[in-house]
Amino acid sequence: MGEGRIDLSRARVLVTGGAGFIGSNFVHHLLGRFPDAHVVVLDALTYAGRRENLDGIPAGSLTFVHGDIRDPAAVARAMAGCDLVLNFAAESHVDRSIEAPGEFIQTDIYGVFVLAEEARRQKIRRFIQVSTDEVYGEVLEGAAGESWPLEPRSPYAASKAGGERLAYAYWATWGLPIVVTRCSNNYGPRQYPEKLVPLFITNAIEDEPLPVYGTGLNRRDWIHVEDHCEALVALLQHPGIEGETVNIGAGNELDVLAITGAILDLLGKPKTLIRHVEDRPGHDRRYALDTAKITRLTGWRPRTPFDRGIRDTVAWYRANETWWRPIKQGEFRAYYERTYGQRKVLKAVQA
Repeated sequence: MGEGRIDLSRARVLVTGGAGFIGSNFVHHLLGRFPDAHVVVLDALTYAGRRENLDGIPAGSLTFVHGDIRDPAAVARAMAGCDLVLNFAAESHVDRSIEAPGEFIQTDIYGVFVLAEEARRQKIRRFIQVSTDEVYGEVLEGAAGESWPLEPRSPYAASKAGGERLAYAYWATWGLPIVVTRCSNNYGPRQYPEKLVPLFITNAIEDEPLPVYGTGLNRRDWIHVEDHCEALVALLQHPGIEGETVNIGAGNELDVLAITGAILDLLGKPKTLIRHVEDRPGHDRRYALDTAKITRLTGWRPRTPFDRGIRDTVAWYRANETWWRPIKQGEFRAYYERTYGQRKVLKAVQA
């Protein structure tokens, strides 16, 4: 701890959940900047983990371990010889947490325990626990700083709060060099299409309805995944921040209707695709983060304006239909019908 700036040029980095959306983008980003580093990806390849998300990475730069962060043997095998750990592995969709909360507790809390125990044994140099702004609960006024109380309102948010606090306890008790990050809503390429942005892009391409919960006025801060990855690299390198919690956000506070309108405009699709449907239970109205701390510590600032980021994201899904079309069959289709098929339509937008 406090040893000075961490050199990533030849580091060996364990990325859990590295075949998922943010994890795989981080692997591409890190190796793009530090081609002599080596990444070990540990991923269970559940529904949202896609091995093809790592296509294009040189074989000599990547070791893939198919395993679960809840499995001590798989974790020990993957972490052996690593200097740094980033834990992206998580159950991460609020709707699914309402449907099956137990899975979230197992992965997002017990999985962190298994990782932290092994990191302590292997004397890992830095362990970043990737969390979420949702641990703060609704922020109806102002912006949540890192010292705000945690008031999670969904099983997903509660499980992430439990996991990050357990990781922090390993720093406070044993000196494990933990850094906790809380990031706002990510969007960008390779995002599993249950999430709002890729769901609405792909539905619109297929001329299917876009199911907007309630009024559609719930507000979030939206950060392009590349900006999130750059922030994580800055925090991996920065000296003397063990035990810190750091917010990451972009200051792009937009409601769901604004996101929906931007997507439809970019695709040249009509607003009549919008369907306002019955809201989900406990739907938080607003999240907002104070991100002054990460700028003060590292100098990092987001670089992707939302209009450019969403345009590039829409273009990626248009150009990569062979990636998402197979996903939207089978298990996804059954989940989609369970989540949206039975919801009462409150209003259809008229031409």
